[in-house]
Amino acid sequence: MIIDNIRQFIKDKAEQFGAKAENEFNKPYVERKNTGQEALKDNGAYFGFIHPDEDTSGPFHDFSLTIFPNEQNKPWLVCLGIGSSGFKNDYELATYPGLRRLFSNLINERGFCKSDFSDIETSLPKTITGNNDLQHIKNTIKIYSKVLPVCQIVDNPESKEGKEIIAAFVAGYAKLREWPSNKEHRKAITEALEPFLKIEEIDEAEEIESLLNQRRFIVLQGPPGTGKTRTAKLVSAKIKAKTFFTQFHAETSFSDFIYGIRPDVKSKELSYIENLGSFTIALKYAIEHQTEKIVLIIDEINRANLSNVLGPIFYLFEHKMEDSDIEIEIYPGFKINQLPKNFNVIATMNTADRSLAVVDFALRRRFAWYTLKPKPINSKQFFKDDFSRIQEIFDWYANSNELSLQPGQGYFISSSVEEMDNRIKYEIFPLIKEYLQEGLIRNAKEEFNNYFTTRINKSLFE
Repeated sequence: MIIDNIRQFIKDKAEQFGAKAENEFNKPYVERKNTGQEALKDNGAYFGFIHPDEDTSGPFHDFSLTIFPNEQNKPWLVCLGIGSSGFKNDYELATYPGLRRLFSNLINERGFCKSDFSDIETSLPKTITGNNDLQHIKNTIKIYSKVLPVCQIVDNPESKEGKEIIAAFVAGYAKLREWPSNKEHRKAITEALEPFLKIEEIDEAEEIESLLNQRRFIVLQGPPGTGKTRTAKLVSAKIKAKTFFTQFHAETSFSDFIYGIRPDVKSKELSYIENLGSFTIALKYAIEHQTEKIVLIIDEINRANLSNVLGPIFYLFEHKMEDSDIEIEIYPGFKINQLPKNFNVIATMNTADRSLAVVDFALRRRFAWYTLKPKPINSKQFFKDDFSRIQEIFDWYANSNELSLQPGQGYFISSSVEEMDNRIKYEIFPLIKEYLQEGLIRNAKEEFNNYFTTRINKSLFE
């Protein structure tokens, strides 16, 4: 019988993923089964796992792995569910962004994932309740409509594709329940999830080069350690451009970047000399060498007061500006109505620096924005285990804004174990501690503390 076969399949997978065999003192889950002939007539037939603290019958609480079957060779519905009694132990878990991130990757266009897993008041959308493929279990779905945060239609549960989907949902439930206790369990879960979590290999330099050709003015944004400045220089070299470099800070001014006057310190009398800023130097070179590509790299662009620094040249940063009658004075005797076509700007911005000035919408419209994310790299000097553990904590506990705080791969490159220990102790540890003191990623405080206590014998709360 197909239902019994799949029941055994998910139990085998659960054991493979770390669910220990039941005994009277310890059980990884409670199995529920309501698949009698009367129930299978669209009267609430289901089977799956519920929280190990729940009873074997009656209403239950918290997250469940729920499968709605049938014996008509028609599609099944595989779900992450919530007991009709709501939450008792899992409410905090329901608020973790990583839980939704995980299960949202397991569904396709014939699935559904709620935006808020703690929501048990909103019903499923018509794409599920009114789906023609599920009319044979429509009453059953209606019964549980408010307590199914994730659903996926499975056409044939015994097919290779069907079993892959079911195994992935069991693996997701295993992570939720923290079943894995060794490398074999974690490896099995990773293999079950891998077909749904494939990370596309992207040539960032190539993408940025293409974007630069289209937009001319771009900002590379991302957390510290993601190689923003290095990538900007790499792209500039890749297109064989003449590179000019400047770094903004809180005191950067119009006279530093565009034009100003400064005291002539070599003169015996008080006098002033002109100062051409980095922008103007690069601009003049571009005008005088129109067959060359020019790239001005502005490092840490949002550390300065951009309105003061850019002044009237802000108008010129329109990547599709046509010939204009409006001339902008760069300095006395030098005016232009548009930036030359061979003049490009690559700026960088650290998304983890909360002390920075807000970038206004007008500037955002004039620049294209490309995000560099932390990623593992192939290098003998890259400490992958430390990177993966920090990434795992951020992925599970950080909201979408807090993800921009994750230390990049640059933090995990060291020439020796001793150097890496010191990087964790004197760079990553203080960074995470500062985040927590500012009230960020607070849900992950115990996970981070456990990592640092185990890794370098230091507690975040000493």
